[in-house]
Amino acid sequence: MDAVIPAAGQGSRLGELTDDRPKGLVDVAGRPLLAHAFETAVEAGADGLVVIVGYEAAQIVDRFGDAFEGVPITYVHQRERLGLGHAVLQAEPHVDGTFFLLNGDNVFAGSVEPAVEAVGEADAVLGVEAVSPEVAATTGVIETDEAGHVTGLVEKPDDPPSTLVTTGCYVLPEDVFHACALLRPSAEGEYQLSEAVGLLVRAGYEVATVRLGERVKVNTSEDAGRARELLRGVW
Repeated sequence: MDAVIPAAGQGSRLGELTDDRPKGLVDVAGRPLLAHAFETAVEAGADGLVVIVGYEAAQIVDRFGDAFEGVPITYVHQRERLGLGHAVLQAEPHVDGTFFLLNGDNVFAGSVEPAVEAVGEADAVLGVEAVSPEVAATTGVIETDEAGHVTGLVEKPDDPPSTLVTTGCYVLPEDVFHACALLRPSAEGEYQLSEAVGLLVRAGYEVATVRLGERVKVNTSEDAGRARELLRGVW
């Protein structure tokens, strides 16, 4: 199964850490941030890495080359940063069948393999976690039935209907590309992957949820410090 890893962002909130490098090359515990995402993908069984690059893309290509731990890397350039749904759509020519998506700025304490394994019982799987209502209002919120299947997704709601959110880990059927192509831009001009998954749900696809272990999304230098502490507990 291929792993699609979006890594096109500059990471402006990281300040001087990204003045001369892309977000994916910021050091976290002695390794580039992207190396942690690659390792997570490979450990979960990825046999190919499709990396979406943009800002300072050449630095990422130079750093990692054409393979990571023996797993081939394909680089795809996202010329405009128009949201995660748009980034995923760029990968379509390079993916065959079901794939899993890992945001390149997430650091997981444990494996995401449970999400990959669960796709045998559903059409798609979202890795999820429970957060505070304040955090839920800043991200994509998931509504589920009693069996844990997704019934709806709401992006950055003013009044979150739940506190269950995505962890940046998805296992998706290739039909999601068609759903992404149908998206309309948000008020911010972005194409949201959560809306594409919502289209799949409304079309009758069974989308399951799996709770994954602790993780840190690295947006700021403080987040990078938290990621280092998280990994220190693992190593």
